[in-house]
Amino acid sequence: MANEKIQKIYPWIVVGLLSVVAFLNYLDRQMLSTMQTAIGADIAELRQAQNFGRLMAIFLWVYALVSPFAGSIADRLSRKWLIVGSLGVWSLVTLLMGHCETFSQMYWLRGLMGVSEALYIPSSLSLIADYHAGKSRSLAVGLHMTGLYLGQAVGGFGAIFASALSWRMTFHWFGIIGVLYAVVLMFCLKEKRQAAAVASGSACHSERSEESLSIFKSFGLIFSNIAFWVILFFFASTSLPGWATKNWLPTLFAQHIDGGMAVAGPVATITIALSSFIGVMVGGPLSDRWVKKNLKGRVYTSAIGLAMMIPALVLMGLGKGLVPAVASGLIFGLGYGMFDTNNMPILCQFVPGRLRATAYGFMNMVGVAMGALCTTLLGKIPNLGLSFAILGGVTALALVLQLTVLRPTTDDMQ
Repeated sequence: MANEKIQKIYPWIVVGLLSVVAFLNYLDRQMLSTMQTAIGADIAELRQAQNFGRLMAIFLWVYALVSPFAGSIADRLSRKWLIVGSLGVWSLVTLLMGHCETFSQMYWLRGLMGVSEALYIPSSLSLIADYHAGKSRSLAVGLHMTGLYLGQAVGGFGAIFASALSWRMTFHWFGIIGVLYAVVLMFCLKEKRQAAAVASGSACHSERSEESLSIFKSFGLIFSNIAFWVILFFFASTSLPGWATKNWLPTLFAQHIDGGMAVAGPVATITIALSSFIGVMVGGPLSDRWVKKNLKGRVYTSAIGLAMMIPALVLMGLGKGLVPAVASGLIFGLGYGMFDTNNMPILCQFVPGRLRATAYGFMNMVGVAMGALCTTLLGKIPNLGLSFAILGGVTALALVLQLTVLRPTTDDMQ
């Protein structure tokens, strides 16, 4: 009886286990951004903004380039061990960064972190999607995503950790925590795909097909799917405002709010993080219920999120004062959470299980590349507020394509 009860709740245990990994994933990558001054006191090259920019950029570009291959590997090997290995490697890298003496050492470690972290998201979302078919998929994916939001928020306190412990000890201890948690996952996390293959003849067929399908043939199958191009476009286009708010919103709000960055920073980060969590908790269950009555329910839920982001971006860019800033942040985060929690569930409607991690790897690649490009361009455009308003127009185009082209015939393509 006890074993049956554990089996029944285990899909949610998986979400909980992986939410902690997601937290560490964003925490370890984000801490560096707030510890430039502390690290620069010991490593002279990092006092220069150009070198610090190179250090931040190498992670993004390596992460983007590796993502499609990381997804393809996840479709072929045990996702459990990819997740364990990925967490273990990036945590070890985090630990070693605390012992760096030169810019070159930190640069190469940051690139290695990009490789190891790229393996995580496609593997974890694919595993969660397999454990939560149908009625709970959007909520499960969304709860996992809250780990990312929380990790990003806590990573923003890196400077405080560095002040209390030193930047070296901050990297050291968070690295050790990650390595120890990887050991926990070795015993607690279970693969799902093999069990599904035993229970289903179609799943067995999928595994045999997967084994015989080369990496580049799988790429060809994915890109011959028109629906995937649309999903890729709206994921990429929403990555532009997503990364813009992460990297430039505090700067924009500092121009519009009295009190400067001391007020703008918390307003920009806390409002979006809090409302994104609410968006996940609303959008996940709504999508899971709506899809039972209408196969476009997930698409419609995501579209509601995108529709909320459009006026929020315009208000962010053109509004002045604290009230428009808070309002736009709350509306944007709510919409982004509803959108974010439905990306993998919508992908499951158009891409078969054996190719989902590969497909999401491509989405990750394009999203991060667009984020890096957007971050660079916004730094060169004089009118930052107008740029945010224009991003609302890009999001509107994605919304139109999403609603007109995506017509699912199943909630779980095999």
